Amino acid sequence: MTFLAGCQTKDEGSPKPTVQTAQPAQPAQPAQPARPATTVPAPPPTTSTAPATPVIKGVVRIKAGQSTPFTDSSGNVWQAEQGFEGGQTIERDAGTAIANTKDAGLYLTEHYSMDSFSCSVPNGKYVAKLHFAETFEGITGPGQRVFSFNVMGRQFKDFDVFVKAGGSNRAYIETVPVEVTNGKFTITFTSNIENPEINAIELDPQP
Repeated sequence: MTFLAGCQTKDEGSPKPTVQTAQPAQPAQPAQPARPATTVPAPPPTTSTAPATPVIKGVVRIKAGQSTPFTDSSGNVWQAEQGFEGGQTIERDAGTAIANTKDAGLYLTEHYSMDSFSCSVPNGKYVAKLHFAETFEGITGPGQRVFSFNVMGRQFKDFDVFVKAGGSNRAYIETVPVEVTNGKFTITFTSNIENPEINAIELDPQP
C-alpha cells in the first residue's frame, strides 16, 4: 500500500488574496504661476567719522607731562596733558625747589621735543600764559637750550628758558594776547639748540 504524505486537500492556512479597488484618478492641479524674484536693496554704505575734538569752554589749564589732573595752591584744577603732537614727557624729583612760584609742582613735569600744541575753544579773545622752567641738569647756562615757537601767528625766536627765568629751577611765564577765529588755539615749536620744552599752558578768555 502506498501512502501520500505532505499533501492537503484544503488551503486553510494560506491567506486569501486581497483585491484592491482602483481609485478614480484625481484631476491635475493647475500649475502655480512663478513668483517674480524680489530684489532686496543693499543697505546704504556706512562711513566712519573720527570723533570730534571736544571744545573746551572757560579757562583752559593744561599740565604738560602729567597723566592726572593737578590742583594748584589757589584751588585751580589743571587738566592732564593733552593736545601735543610729537615729543616725550618727563617728571622731575618731587623735592626739587622751584623759585618764583607758589606751585613748584606745576613745573616738575614737562613735555619736550614736541612739534605743536592745539586745543579747540570758542572763538574770541584770550590771554595765553605759557609756563616754563629749566629743570634739566644738563643745562647749566645760557645758550644751551634755544628754540622758537609761534602762538597764533605771533613768533618768538631764539627763546632761552634759562635766560628768561634767570637761571635753572626758576619759573617763568610768557604772556601772549591772542584772538581765536577758527575755533582752535595753536602753538608750533621749532628746535634750534637742544629741544623745546614747556611745563604748562593756560588760556584765559577775555571780555
